[in-house]
Formats: sequence, structure tokens, C-alpha cells
Amino acid sequence: MGKENILVCIAWPYANADIHQGNVTGSHLPGDIYARFHRLRGNNVVMVSGSDSHGTPVTIKAGELGKPVREVFEMYHARFLELFKRLGISYDLYTHTDTENHHQVAQDVFSNLLEHEFLYREKSLQMYSESAEKFLPDRFVEGTCPNCGYTSARGDQCDNCNTLFTSATELINPRSKLDDSELTERETEHFFIDLPALAENGLEDWLYKDKEHWRKHALALPRSWVKEGLIGRAITRDMDWGIAIPESGYALPNHEQKVMYVWFEAVIGYLSATIEWAKNSGDPDAWRQFWYQPARTLYFVGKDNIPFHTVIWPAELLGLSGLYHDDPTAKLNLPYDVPANAFMNMEGLKVSGSRNWSVPMLEALDRHDPDPLRYFLTAAMPETRDSDWSWDGYVERNNSELVANWGNLVNRVLKMTRRYFEGIVPDVGDDLRAQDTELLAEIDAGFDAVAEQYDGCNFRAALQEVLRLSTRVNQYLEEQSPWTTAKTDLDATAKTLFTALQAISGLKVLFAPLLPFTSQRLHEMLGEEGQLFGESIVREFSESTRAHEALTYDDTNASGCWERVAVPAGRTLPKPQALFKKLDGSVIEDELSRLNRPSA
Repeated sequence: MGKENILVCIAWPYANADIHQGNVTGSHLPGDIYARFHRLRGNNVVMVSGSDSHGTPVTIKAGELGKPVREVFEMYHARFLELFKRLGISYDLYTHTDTENHHQVAQDVFSNLLEHEFLYREKSLQMYSESAEKFLPDRFVEGTCPNCGYTSARGDQCDNCNTLFTSATELINPRSKLDDSELTERETEHFFIDLPALAENGLEDWLYKDKEHWRKHALALPRSWVKEGLIGRAITRDMDWGIAIPESGYALPNHEQKVMYVWFEAVIGYLSATIEWAKNSGDPDAWRQFWYQPARTLYFVGKDNIPFHTVIWPAELLGLSGLYHDDPTAKLNLPYDVPANAFMNMEGLKVSGSRNWSVPMLEALDRHDPDPLRYFLTAAMPETRDSDWSWDGYVERNNSELVANWGNLVNRVLKMTRRYFEGIVPDVGDDLRAQDTELLAEIDAGFDAVAEQYDGCNFRAALQEVLRLSTRVNQYLEEQSPWTTAKTDLDATAKTLFTALQAISGLKVLFAPLLPFTSQRLHEMLGEEGQLFGESIVREFSESTRAHEALTYDDTNASGCWERVAVPAGRTLPKPQALFKKLDGSVIEDELSRLNRPSA
């Protein structure tokens, strides 16, 4: 089977706050697991995302800190780069939306949609602040949700019932987040995207075709939207921070005071980031194989982002024709899947980073190793419903599964090999017993079973299947009791440990997308050279007016593959080291003491 083109697109976080466990398990980690799996399969993988520097939350944060917006987003962007590098989120490119490249691509998309008459101008009422003397972006407006009565609904979306608003004027008793003042409605003119026309242009058909592999909750909302009837949505806003509309949009009055609405231009980042990756890699046309040639494009997002990735972005893609292509009818690839995750709560309550009720992941990495964090985030991943982070659960799974099961298996086998055979892999020839060959056959069969779960974005199931196989090898050891046979039948001990080493070599690969750091260490403890994966590097890229930092992925030394690699007889293994640390129960109390439990 030939190599597949796999484009992994991950939701762009607002650069206004540190990333917590809910953000990581919602999009970044599942996307990374998927990308690592397909790299091991030998596929042609590119994983992209970046910091959303134009979102209103960033300007709000800048106002709170009394700092320029650029300074604030660059500060958080730098922290995101550090986090992803330390946690092993292996982006081929993690950039941001304020690059010259993204500005240009977003403006080209705007112009192409306008040329094909999928954008139109319309006057509408928007919230105006008399005290600030300006129109307020929707996220600067709060009020009561007309759907559920939630009193702190934002002007674009109610976080309580997930209702999306076409305008902040839909809120009851809207007020300014800047100074809590009352707002008035004033007329302004903007560009709108013609979603009804795009629904007829293929969006509705696409939502019902070849979606058997999609999660039900990822399809329910967009299908209900289309069934109820789509309406045009404004794609420009009266602001001074963002991407300016191109010359093709200058017919709009006061165009110099308007920028693209962030929800319209941020999703364009998946395309612009792939184009930037190609330029940086030295092959400027490499992006085309993911957008114009057959490819699987997957979008890893949280459930609050479902509408933007199943309606808005596909609609934009359907409206584009011939963008950067000689054929004026050429179409860009639509999403293959949007495996949206639900939310991860915190100790039974809703996460609140601003109120210190979360796990800021960069801080957590100062006290905990990355793979145990990745393991628990995967084990509790909210794939179909909301889940929960608990420090008690983290410690329990670390100790009972990583340490007592997988880590203990590796430790026992390597230490017994050192004790009974001076660290040299026993030479047993072809004289394995039935129980030995049966175990290895079960491990080898696990590659297909686990691959099916990884490929289907069922990462919790993949973890459980690999853990089951680890348990099976532990049972095999107990049944063969090499520590006992070493006293009376060293040949039997040799066969047991040889078989166990081969099984561990297979489990190392099966665990690798989930546990890249410890899998690499085990790779080396089994005497292998090279890297299972590439290396994440923070690089500075020059643009015509300024430079920007991005996270990139160097796979020069990557040699991993999706199969069990035999550990040859006669090889001398390095001195083993423990893969994981047992955590004391005091860790729970220490971590909880760092939190500020919200009042009931």
C-alpha cells in the first residue's frame, strides 16, 4: 500500500491565557497521537496549528494587563511553544495568525470568495458603546441568553447552552465588558458570507455523504443547522486589530476601519500554515499534495468549535475555486473527519483558568514527567462525553497502570536478563515453545487491532488494548516463572526472557504514539539506535518586516515503524532504568492545595 497524505489540523488557541488540561486533551494531544501513529505507519504526515492572535479575548486580556496586544499574544505564544515542545506535541509547524503569510492567504481567500459571489454587503445593527465611542466586537458584549436565560452570555455565543448568535443584538440587556455600561444599536455595513448559497453549492450534500466514521455529536449540530436553514453571517468587524480587508473589499464604506472577523480568518490558518510549512521546508509547492491531491484532512477540536469546522470552514472551501491553481475550477479538499472531543472538567467542576481551577500544563510539567500526564489525559479523554481530571485518578493510574503494569514488566524482564544472562539476549535458536509463539502471535495481532483504534481516533480504546497486552505478558511471566526455573532449568528461563523481550519490543511501538518519551528510552534500553520519532525545534523565521518564532518538526533521524522489531540474540543490553516513578499520595494534597475551589 502506498503512502497516504495525512493533514492533521488542530484548533488554534487564543493567545490570551496559559493552556490547561482541557485544551490539551480536547485537541492538541489527540491530534499528536494520530499524527505519531501515521508517521510510524510510514504515511506522509503534516500537523499544523498556531496561536490565534486576533481573537477578541486577546484584546480583552491586553486591556486587563494594560499592555499592547502584540506584546500579550507574543508572550503567550512563546509559552505555547515551550509547552508543546516539553509535552511532545509534535507540530510540523505551530505558527500564529499575525504572520505576513497568513495575512496574505486570508486576503486571497476573501478576494476569491468575493469574485465567485459568495460574499455580499449588507447593513445591520450592532452594539455601539457611547462611552468608548466605537462599535464593540461581540466578545466585548455580555447579556442574557434568549435561549436559556444565562446572564453572562457572550455576544457571539452562550457558553451555557452553546447557542451561536449572528449578532450581539440578540442578547437581552446587553452591556459592555469594558465598563459595564449600557449599549445602543447603530447601523453599520459589513461583508457577509452567503451560507444559504453555499449549502446549495455542496455543503448539505457533503454533510450527509460518507460520514459513517464520524462521531454522532460532530454531525448532529451542523445537520440541524442546515435543516433549520442557514443564514448569512458577517465576516468583517469594526475594529483596529486584525487582518485588513483586501482592495477587493474597498467598496465598503469606512473600509480602513474594518478587519476580517476572527472566526472567518482563523480557520483559514489551516491552509496558510500548510503553505508556510512548505515554504520553510524548501519545497514551496509541497502544500498542494494535502489540499489539491488525494489526502485525509482531520480537524481535532473541542465541541464548542464544531460549527466552525463542520459548517463555516467547509462552506469557505466549497466557495473557493482555482485558489493558487492554474485550473480555475480546482477545489480544495474538504475535511475527512472532525473528531471533536467534549470537555474535560476539573475535580467534578467546570474548568476555570481565570479562577485557578484547572491544571496549567506548563506549570504541571515542572513537577511531573510528560508521559504520565499524556497517559492520564488519554485515559480520561472526553471522546464522546465530558470527562474529569482528578489528581486522585492521576496518581492511581500512574501507580497501578504505568508503574505496576507496564513499567514493572519492562523492569523485571530487563533486570532478570541482566541477572541470569549478564544482560545478553539469550540465544534460543528456533526452539521456542508453544506458549512462547502463542504470546508473540498475540502481540503481533495486536498491531492490527490497535491500529484500527488509533486510525479511528478511539484513543482511549487504543490505550486499553495496549494495556491489556501488557497485562497478558505479565501473566505469561507469572505462568513461566523464570525466577524459579533459573534454579533448575536455565534453558526454560532463556526462552521465557527471550520471548518477553520480543513482546516488550512490540509493546514499545504500540505505546509510542501515547508515550513517546519513555518509548524512546525503552528503545535505547533494548539496544536500538536512532529515534522512533523526530525532534521538535523552536525556530525563528524571517519575514520582510519582522521575524516570528514557530515550532517545527525535524524527522531527519526518525526510524520508527509500525511493527515489532526483533531484539537479536547475543545483543548486550544497556543497564536498565525505571521508566516511571511511583507517586506518593501526598502529591494529591499538594496539587489540590494549589487550586482555588469555586464556591457553590
